[in-house]
Amino acid sequence: MTDREQYAPGPARGAEVRKEGEKWTLILSRELRHSPEKVWRALTDPAHLREWAPFDADRSLGTVGTVKLTTLGAPAPQEPESKVTRADAPKVLEYTWWGNDIRWELEPFAGGTRLTLWQNLDRRFISMVAAGWHICLDVLDRLLSGSPIGRIVAGEAMKFGWPRLNSEYAQQFGIEAPNWPPKASQNS
Repeated sequence: MTDREQYAPGPARGAEVRKEGEKWTLILSRELRHSPEKVWRALTDPAHLREWAPFDADRSLGTVGTVKLTTLGAPAPQEPESKVTRADAPKVLEYTWWGNDIRWELEPFAGGTRLTLWQNLDRRFISMVAAGWHICLDVLDRLLSGSPIGRIVAGEAMKFGWPRLNSEYAQQFGIEAPNWPPKASQNS
């Protein structure tokens, strides 16, 4: 059995939700055993992003400006206009994706990096997005450790514990787990 076949995400952890007015923000933190510089490369370099992120980038995210982020797993290629708004290597990366603000903070921690993701989004999708990023960050950690297992996103994540994580994060956040994938109604 390959490392990929053996992969199973651990329990939902390291996440919280904040609400300010009508704006909801998912905050997800991980402690990685890798330097901020190495983590920064993985967050910004298109070749690294292809190994773990839920999108492909047409250029480095390491500089401010417009970027094309192609979402994976959609029925047709989805390329919403995105913009890197801050690239302070190797500390803070901010960009927009699907109209949501994403902020990555990297801080040196115990010989590695504490990586924190801040993403504002619609409350209905918070547990789903937390589950997806959980798996992506697991894959990122393995990539940085020299044991890549390949990107696990979109429908493929269903085979790797995403439904359980979605439910666990929903419970943690005190919300109802979204019905995903949507089940056909009884009357159709």
